[in-house]
Amino acid sequence: QVQLVESGGGLVQPGGSLRLSCAASGFTFSGYTMTWYRQAPGKERELVATITTTGGSTNYADSVKGRFTISRDNAKNTMYLQMNSLNPDDTAVYYCRRRDFGPWGQGTQVTVSS
Repeated sequence: QVQLVESGGGLVQPGGSLRLSCAASGFTFSGYTMTWYRQAPGKERELVATITTTGGSTNYADSVKGRFTISRDNAKNTMYLQMNSLNPDDTAVYYCRRRDFGPWGQGTQVTVSS
């Protein structure tokens, strides 16, 4: 079965950085466009970033553009989200998913606070 496991979250000060990982199994990872979403308490889940099958094209929400970088390593069935210049508005649970369909991972908590 499809399984997605997010990791790498934690507590970081404003201006700091984190790198999230999404380990995928149960499907041909290299054949799918992948996405990162996030959800803050009381808010709807929002799309953060998208990456095509070989990493040739990426897209970002305006709120993270220039600060976050999505990447993938198809040989390791893993996707990443490098997050720099973090601010408190980035606090959320971050999830990975195949574009538009399929299960979500369990998510990893990112908290930005001084």
